[in-house]
Amino acid sequence: MKKFFLLITLIFFTFKAFSQGPTEQSRVITTGVPFLLISADPRSASMGDVGVATSADAFSQQWNPAKYAFSISKQGVGVTYTPYLSNLVNDIFLGNLVYYNRINERSAIAGSIRYFSLGEIEARETPQQIQPLILSPNEFTIDLSYALRLSDRFSMAVAGRYLRSDLKLQVASEDASAAASFGVDIAGYYQSEEIAYNDFDGRWRLGFNISNLGPKIKYDDIGQENSLPTNLGIGGGFDFILDEYNKIGLTAEANKLLVPTPSDSNNDGVINREDDYYNESFFSGVFSSFGDAPDGFSEEIKEVTWALGAEYTYQDVFALRTGYFNESDEKGTRKFFGLGAGFKYTAITIDLSYLFSTSRVISPLEGTLRFGLTFSFGDEYDEY
Repeated sequence: MKKFFLLITLIFFTFKAFSQGPTEQSRVITTGVPFLLISADPRSASMGDVGVATSADAFSQQWNPAKYAFSISKQGVGVTYTPYLSNLVNDIFLGNLVYYNRINERSAIAGSIRYFSLGEIEARETPQQIQPLILSPNEFTIDLSYALRLSDRFSMAVAGRYLRSDLKLQVASEDASAAASFGVDIAGYYQSEEIAYNDFDGRWRLGFNISNLGPKIKYDDIGQENSLPTNLGIGGGFDFILDEYNKIGLTAEANKLLVPTPSDSNNDGVINREDDYYNESFFSGVFSSFGDAPDGFSEEIKEVTWALGAEYTYQDVFALRTGYFNESDEKGTRKFFGLGAGFKYTAITIDLSYLFSTSRVISPLEGTLRFGLTFSFGDEYDEY
């Protein structure tokens, strides 16, 4: 029983960080492997977690791999480090490693690894046990993507993802095992030509990504099935190109989990696995998620998060960024500002970001300095 207590505590702790506020009802949507929703790179994090329609960078794999077909650099490697719950512990973190290669003017490939460590946990069968069992629960994904420009200004991409979640703590029995699943992303990106206006030039950006399409994840035959965080992200942006040195990019984005809303379909007063939403397949749940909220359209709108981001760049060597993210009080209460900066020297780019919560529920990333490093190499493409 100790094992199951530890497991429930750990999973609840992970879900709590991403969703439910202290006064929320049980219709808050929770999923398995929620670390897939954490912004893994400081550039997007500093702009309120926008990334579907921002300009291409090394970390486009998480947000919209179709952007790689518009990358300026032929190849690049990026690595990021994000401390998690840094005000409480020092061994929980999210790491991210990415490689991309723009094969030619029309196509690109990319691969990435994301690793989420939940630190070390001491497990004891009894309070009197002197030597505890040291456990290191973790989750990770391995992604591969291919992007192709279908026209001069529009590209699409598909990404495949293997994910493994090793959270079930093997203490009292030997039936504990890691859970595994796979997911697919389908993405598109549009970037206009540079347009001359009266006092400045401009460029439009549009993007979408349907991410983490895949079967539910389950730890054992009798355990609870958890949906992957299948998500629809859409966004748009505009670059104000003031002159050859100064540029301001504005981006807006909206996201909705394509996961069924928990509801008491059998009217027994409890929302659990006996209700219809729990037994719905992941494929069916994607479509039903647009109209299954018990309170109708008004509740469906509350399940949409939105974010605004801004980025100022000078000579493409220095950047200042800020953004805001908002989620309904009834669907998670995540609200925060982001700040960040970027510095580029020859082929090396350093990005930093910092988060401020504006909600009554403090973000587990509050007060966290995220760090990213990018190495670009090879020829450069002339996209502008």
